[in-house]
Amino acid sequence: MSAPVAAIPSSCCGTREGGCLCAQEAKCSCGKQSALQCNCDKAQTENKVDGARCSCNRRPAGECTCSRASTENSKPSGSTCACGKRSSDSCTCEGSECKASALETDFTTKA
Repeated sequence: MSAPVAAIPSSCCGTREGGCLCAQEAKCSCGKQSALQCNCDKAQTENKVDGARCSCNRRPAGECTCSRASTENSKPSGSTCACGKRSSDSCTCEGSECKASALETDFTTKA
């Protein structure tokens, strides 16, 4: 089975024929394979696409490995998206990492 292929995200830094430029540069954390095509001992977690992502949508937010890593991996200043990992104008968490409200009770994890 092949690795998941994400569409070119609106947050991508720039496009090249065939897709997002930074997505083509992104590598898995071991640096041997393209992001989402990892085959090292971290493959099970490296090849998942969930939660807040970097601009190219291939790596977790804060763990970018493309040429924009220094910008992508810095803590956002100013207004952030719901998860707090990216600026509000480039949110990629899609609400999956939103912090629970203090007014809500989580009955699924509390005894």
